[in-house]
Amino acid sequence: MSATTDWAPGTLVRARDRDWVVLPGSTANLVLAQPLDGDREFVAALFPDEVREPGFGRPRALPGEAGDFASASLLRTALRIASTAGAGPFRSLNAVAVEPRRYQLVPLMMALRMDPVRLLIGDDVGIGKTVESALIAKELMEQGSARNMTVLCSPSLAEQWQRELRDKFGMDPELVLPSTAARLQKAIDDPHRSIFDHYPVTVVSTDFIKQDERRDAFRRHCPDVLIVDEAHTCVGTGGNEQQKRYELLSALADRTERDRHLILVTATPHSGDPQAFAKLTGLLDPSLRTLDTTRSADRDKLARHFVQRRRHDIKRYLDQDTPFPEDRDTQDALYRLDADYARFVADILAHTRQQVRGPGGDHHQRMSWWTALTLLRCVLSSPAAAAATLRARSLIAATRTPAEADKLGRAAAFELADDETAEGMDVVPGSLPSLPDEDVATPQTPREGRTGEAEALTDFADRADALAGPATDAKLRTLVDRVKRQLVDGYDPIVFCHYIPTAEYVARHLKEELGRSASVEAVTGTLHPDARQARVDELTARRGRHVLVATDCLSEGVNLQEHFGAVIHYDLSWNPTRHLQRAGRVDRFGQPRRRVREITVYDTDTGIDGLVLKVLIQKHKDIADQTGVAVLVPDQGRGVLEALASALLLRGGQPEGQLTLDFEDDPDFGRAREALHKEWESAAERESKVLTKFAHIGLRPEEVEAELDALRQALGDPGDIATFTRESLAQLGAQPIGDARDRGFKAPVDPLPTGLKHALGFYEDADQTAAPGGAAKAKAKGRARTAARDLVFREDFPVARGEHALSRTDPAVRALARYLLDAAVDTGLPPEERPARRLGVIRTRAVDRRTVLLLARYRFRLTLPGRTASDDPRVLVADDAQVLAWRTGDDGGRTWLSDEETAALLTATPDLNTLPALRDQQAARAAAELDDDEINDHLRARGQLLADRLREAHQRVREAAGQRGRERGAAAVRRIDVQPSGDPDLLGVYVYLGAPAAQQPAPGGDR
Repeated sequence: MSATTDWAPGTLVRARDRDWVVLPGSTANLVLAQPLDGDREFVAALFPDEVREPGFGRPRALPGEAGDFASASLLRTALRIASTAGAGPFRSLNAVAVEPRRYQLVPLMMALRMDPVRLLIGDDVGIGKTVESALIAKELMEQGSARNMTVLCSPSLAEQWQRELRDKFGMDPELVLPSTAARLQKAIDDPHRSIFDHYPVTVVSTDFIKQDERRDAFRRHCPDVLIVDEAHTCVGTGGNEQQKRYELLSALADRTERDRHLILVTATPHSGDPQAFAKLTGLLDPSLRTLDTTRSADRDKLARHFVQRRRHDIKRYLDQDTPFPEDRDTQDALYRLDADYARFVADILAHTRQQVRGPGGDHHQRMSWWTALTLLRCVLSSPAAAAATLRARSLIAATRTPAEADKLGRAAAFELADDETAEGMDVVPGSLPSLPDEDVATPQTPREGRTGEAEALTDFADRADALAGPATDAKLRTLVDRVKRQLVDGYDPIVFCHYIPTAEYVARHLKEELGRSASVEAVTGTLHPDARQARVDELTARRGRHVLVATDCLSEGVNLQEHFGAVIHYDLSWNPTRHLQRAGRVDRFGQPRRRVREITVYDTDTGIDGLVLKVLIQKHKDIADQTGVAVLVPDQGRGVLEALASALLLRGGQPEGQLTLDFEDDPDFGRAREALHKEWESAAERESKVLTKFAHIGLRPEEVEAELDALRQALGDPGDIATFTRESLAQLGAQPIGDARDRGFKAPVDPLPTGLKHALGFYEDADQTAAPGGAAKAKAKGRARTAARDLVFREDFPVARGEHALSRTDPAVRALARYLLDAAVDTGLPPEERPARRLGVIRTRAVDRRTVLLLARYRFRLTLPGRTASDDPRVLVADDAQVLAWRTGDDGGRTWLSDEETAALLTATPDLNTLPALRDQQAARAAAELDDDEINDHLRARGQLLADRLREAHQRVREAAGQRGRERGAAAVRRIDVQPSGDPDLLGVYVYLGAPAAQQPAPGGDR
C-alpha cells in the first residue's frame, strides 16, 4: 500500500506485527492508526513502508481446526465486547466502564437533540446524576463535537469527580485547586497556553476559579463542555460569594460569546425562591427566565431543557428494575442529661446570657451573641467539643465590623455558610476573647496572667474534661446502646457528628466499648479528601463488622451504600439539607438492603434540638413526603433560627442551676415559625404542581425503548455477557462455582492460560507483579500467588472492591473477550486454550437443510456536521459485528435468512456428534464458498443497508424539539452520513447440518 487513497479512514492495515484501523488525518508521509480491538487512547503514526495488507485473513480450513457448536456464539460475543468504536448513535457506551441504567439514558437522548447542549439534571439524591452528566460529556467528546471539558464543583467533591471520570469513563482529569494550579501551569512548555487548553479534562474548584484574578482567564479559555455540580448554590440571594458564582456562570453561559455545552446538576433545583429557579434555568436559555411554570406551554418549553425524577419515577422503567431500598426506618433516640452535665449546661447558658446582655458597643454585642450561640452548640455536642472551643481563640472575636461578625457567626452557628460545601464546617469556632487589651488564654498561660473572662472559660473547660466518658455523658451512653443494637441486627452504622473533637471522642469510646466485635474509624476534615476515601477503604477491608464515625465532610461526594446500612445523627444539623445528604450516603441506588435505618439522637432537657428537629428537619421531610418535592428551607431558615437564639439568650431566664427551657410561648419565635412554614408550604405546593412534567421530559417510552433495543442488538444483552463469561471460563478449565442466589459466581484463576491471567492482573510471584512492560497496571491491581486466586463476578452493580460486574465494560470481561479473539486467530496455541474457533460444524434438529452462518465485522466512516456551518465535518471510524446466514436449497442455490432466523441459529444445540472427517469436509467447503461472487455481493449490499440504518438512527436521535432547534437540527441532520469502509472482515464461518440428514445426504443438495 503506497498511496494515501488506500489509507481512507476505517481501512484495515498490518504493521509492527499487529492489525490497525486507519484514522482520519493521515498524510503521504505518516499513517495515523489505532490498534484493532486495542486501547482506544493509543494512536500511532506509522511509516508508509511498514504498512501492508492486513494479515487477519479469512478462516483457513486446516485439519482439526473446526470447533464445536459454542464457537460461533463465543466469538460473536467476544467481538462485541472487545469493540470500542461502536457505529450506533451512542458511541460513548462502547468506551465506558459502567453499565448505565435505562433511565440514565434519558438525559443523554435529550442532550443529543440539542446543539449546543443546555440541560438541567435535577434528579433525586442517589439516582446517579454524576453518571448521567458524565455520560453526556463523554458522548460529546467521542463524537468530536467537543475537544475538552471542565467540571466545576466544591473542593470537597473534586477528588470524587476525578475518580468517577477516571475509573468509569476512561478520562484522565486534572484537579485545578489552589494547591495544584501553579504546578499544572508550570508543566506546560508554552507559558501563554492555558491549563484548560492544555489538559483535555479538568475538575475545578468553583470558589477558586470565581475570584476576580482568575475569572476572566477562565472565561476566555473555558472548555467546550462545562458541567456545574450543585448548581443551586450559584443562584439565589446567599450573599457576595454566591453572587460571584452566578456572575461567572452567566458569563460562561453567554451564547453571544460562544455556544459551549452547559450541563447543570443539582438534587435541589427548587430552592423555594422562584427568582432563584428563574436565574438557574435562565443560564440554559435567557428566554426560560421569564417562563410561568403554571402554564402548560411554558412547561413544555422548559421540559426540553430540564429532567427531574424521583425514585418512584424510575424504580421500574422500561421493564428494568433499579434496586433502591424499599423503605427507610426512622427512629428517635432520646436521652436526659446526667445531673452534673445538666448543671454544666445551665451554668454555661447563664454565663453566655450575662455576656450577651452586658454593656458594650454594637460590634462587641454581635461578637458576644454569636460566640455564645456557637459555644452552646459545642457544649451540647460533646464534652470534647466543649473543652476544645473553650480553650480555642474565637474566630468571631477576630472580626473587625458587626457585619463581618454576623456573617462569620451565622455560618458557624446555623451552618449557613455562603458556600456549597461542608468543608471546614466541622472545626470548633472557639470562645476565648481576642481583643487588643486582653491576653489570649491557653492551657499554658498562667492563671494569674489571664483576664476574668478567660479565667471563667478555662474553669468551664476543666469541668468539661471531667464530664467525658459514658459514666457522666448520657448522650454517649445512648449512642453506644444504639450502635450495639444496629450491629446485632446486622446493620453497620455511620455516626455523623458536627465537630471534629466530637467525632474523635465518639470514635475513641466506641472502640473501647465495642472491643473486637467491630472495627471503628473516624473520618473528619483533618484528612485530605483522598485520605478520607482511603480511610474508609481501609476500614471496610477488615473482616467483621464496621462502624464509621464522620463529620459532614463525608455527607456528600462519598458513596457508602455498599458497606453501611444505617445512619445515626449524633449531632443534629441545623441545616435540613445536611440530613438529606447524610441519609443519602446509604439510601441510594446499589444499597443491597431492602430497608435502611436513620436514627436521630437528641436530648429532652434543653428543648433546643427537639425544636430544630420539629420546626426544620421534620418539616422538611413532611413536605417532601406529601408533595414529592424536596424544597430547600426558605432563606435557609435564618429567621426562625435567629428568633430561637433570641428567645434563648435575650428573653430566657431560669433559676440558677435549672435547665428547663420553653420556647413555645415566646411570641417572636412563634411568629417566625409560622411565617417560615407558610412560605415553605407555599413554595412546595407551587413546585409540586409542575413536577411530574419533568419526570421523563416528554420523551415517549416507546421512543426510548426503540433506541435501547437497537443498542442491545449492537452491544449484546446482559444475559449474553453472563453466558459468555461462564462458558469461556469453563472451556478454559476454570469451572465457575455458584448459582443465581449468590448474584453471580466465582472461578479459580490458576487453570487459566498464563497470558489471560496476566491480563486479569494475576501473577505467579511479586517480581512479576512489579515487572516493567506489560505490568504497568499491575502495580495498582496486580495480585501475586499469595493473594486470593479467584475471580468473583456479580450479576449487577454495585460490586465490592476486587470483584467484577457481568457487564461488557468490566475490565475482566473485556480482557477475557480480547483473549478469546486473539486466541481464535493464533492457530499455534494448544486446542484447550482456544475455546472460540473461526470454523465450526454442528448437527442439530434446529435446521432441516445445510445452513451456513457468517460472523462479519463491518467498518464505517461516520461523518457528523461541525458545530457551526463553517466548521469542517467530523469523520469518525466505527465498526459493527453482524451475523448473516444462508440456507442451501435442493438445487444448490442459496436463500438468505432473515435477522430473526439468523439469531435463532445462535441458540441451537447439538443433537448428534459430528465425525471429524465430516467436520473437516464441511468446514473446507464453507471456507471455499467465501470466494463466490454471490456471497461477496450480498455482503457488500448488507454493508450498505447497515450504513443506511445507522444514518437513520443518528438522524433520529438528533431530531431537536422547538422551532429554533428544528431549523438548526434539520440542517445538521442533512449533513450526517454513514458509508461502508471497505469489504467486511469475515471472522467466522459455521455450518449447521440437519441431524438426520447428516448420516444420509439427500440427492441434489445437503439436508
